[in-house]
Amino acid sequence: MSMKVGNDDNDEDIVADINMTPLIDVMLVLLIIFMVSSTAALESGMDIELPKTALTNEKKEAEILVISLGKDGKVAVQGKAVVPEEITRKIASELKNLKTDSVILEGDTAANLGRAVELMDMAKVAGAKNFSIAAEEGKKN
Repeated sequence: MSMKVGNDDNDEDIVADINMTPLIDVMLVLLIIFMVSSTAALESGMDIELPKTALTNEKKEAEILVISLGKDGKVAVQGKAVVPEEITRKIASELKNLKTDSVILEGDTAANLGRAVELMDMAKVAGAKNFSIAAEEGKKN
């Protein structure tokens, strides 16, 4: 490219625009990757007040079965309410679907401890081998 000094009418004007299409494409791909990778969040679907602890274990496995116990005794498996007669069957089918043997028990602070032990026993019968109890980091009440 040579520089011309002077005012010729035949000179091409320099275009200083940025083509935004490739940038938008890259941003959309990054957005899709972020949305797909962030679906592993643990949400139970029930309104549960988790117990507070000084420290929590931040290590999370990719696929873990979440069993929720509300203060009223209602149970949800992977965020879906389950009738008491179907709990063991539902846990077994979800363990098989997720291809895991890990369970997180998410119980409300006002939930009955005896009911929580029953749920852990049902999960053990259904094939669970690793158990965790969900807690929230913060000051104890």
